[in-house]
Amino acid sequence: MRKILITGSDGQLGRALNQEYCGDDVELISTDVTEGEGILALDITNTKAVLDLVRSLRPDVIINCAAHTNVDKCEEQWDLAYKINAIGPRNLSIAARDTGAKLIHVSTDYVFEGNGNRPYTEFDEPNPVSAYGKTKLEGERFVKEFAEKYFILRTAWLYGDGKNFVKTMLRLSENRDEVSVVSDQKGSPTSAAELARMIHYLEPTENYGTFHATCEGETNWAEFAEAIFAGAGKDTKVRHVTSEEYAAMNPAAAKRPAYSVLDNYMLRLTSDFKMADWRDALDVYLTSLR
Repeated sequence: MRKILITGSDGQLGRALNQEYCGDDVELISTDVTEGEGILALDITNTKAVLDLVRSLRPDVIINCAAHTNVDKCEEQWDLAYKINAIGPRNLSIAARDTGAKLIHVSTDYVFEGNGNRPYTEFDEPNPVSAYGKTKLEGERFVKEFAEKYFILRTAWLYGDGKNFVKTMLRLSENRDEVSVVSDQKGSPTSAAELARMIHYLEPTENYGTFHATCEGETNWAEFAEAIFAGAGKDTKVRHVTSEEYAAMNPAAAKRPAYSVLDNYMLRLTSDFKMADWRDALDVYLTSLR
């Protein structure tokens, strides 16, 4: 029986992974920064704590879903962001190498500058413009430096069981006839369930390396909001605004990439697995909320 340790298991992806593996002949070890029901406490920024736990439990696989994902707060909390997004993966990589475990590390589209006009492949040079993107890229570098058997999965615009854009839009639709949403930032909305499905597929293999892992297709935030309202049967209108207009109404500390669509190039070339179209994944998610 494979033993799989999940960090950040109380987040959207961690919960999706627990659901995805339900019924499999595996032993799941759920961890997060604070202890909870069925969840062990593990601070991934604490090198000794990580090494002690991994050496004690000796998992076959470590899936790192833990991250400091508040993009604006990362600008103000560089040290904390670096500890969680870079030192944490470093510690897990060292522990994985020490025990012979595979490491699956989740990264982000924010490692790219986002000023292009075609989907980024795994071979495009990262150039992050935010503290979040920079610290996540450092995490990738530590994984490559210290882990021996690893998968780095870059995803984007994630939503699942937790706080996310889809639920925010649905909440706003309860008492607003119109919402203003940015229309000049493009990406690929990705459901946590789809990403968990991809991880489930890759995890038993030895197809190591860096993979882009987003739902297929691209859209912008405003069109995404319109798809959410249409799928949920809401009449709320979406006012398309530029990033500059939105920033004037809602000042943000971090710069966002204008175009961060990822091409799942390596997945397409090295496997027969395909992520769902973002519209289809959204329909499944909205159905689950009813």
